Amino acid sequence: MIIGALLCVAVAAVAIAGTLVLLSQRRRRHLRARFGPEYEREVHRRGSRLTAERALAHRQRRHARFHLRSLPAYERDEYTEEWSRIRERFVDTPLAAVHAADDLVTKVMAACGYPVGDHDQQIADLSVDHVDTVEEYRRAREIVARAEGGGATTEDLRTAMVHYRALVSALVGRDLPRKRPAPSDVGELQ
Repeated sequence: MIIGALLCVAVAAVAIAGTLVLLSQRRRRHLRARFGPEYEREVHRRGSRLTAERALAHRQRRHARFHLRSLPAYERDEYTEEWSRIRERFVDTPLAAVHAADDLVTKVMAACGYPVGDHDQQIADLSVDHVDTVEEYRRAREIVARAEGGGATTEDLRTAMVHYRALVSALVGRDLPRKRPAPSDVGELQ
């Protein structure tokens, strides 16, 4: 009887271990699918898959508490116009325009229901829903940091504007204009 009981305990332990492995693999697949390249970035940054997976799962739980909303048409129009004004300022004051673009990202995030404040936390929060554009935001923020130290060229700032446009576009829910049409093109657009 003792051998039978030990055998049952051993079988149960193997079954539990197998279930835990399957659950872990399912969780890993889910997080990889949800976060894309951000998953591998976190694994590399944290040095451990388990630690990275815990951090990503924490992001999801935090994100689930947000009261996110789609922007109504009039707000999308306002933000699209604001983007156009910022882009036009770039010619004369590139650094100021980049800072305004960064401020616009924060403003649109707040309007959508994201908590705002710390840029690193904003990046983490965006990574849950905007896996395709969160890296754009990260790159833009890196350029801003270099620019504040005097280490960014005008071309770097232009690149930051491209990155910001991608994120603002995703948040607003529409493609933002890249440039205004020339006066000769206006008749073709109407």
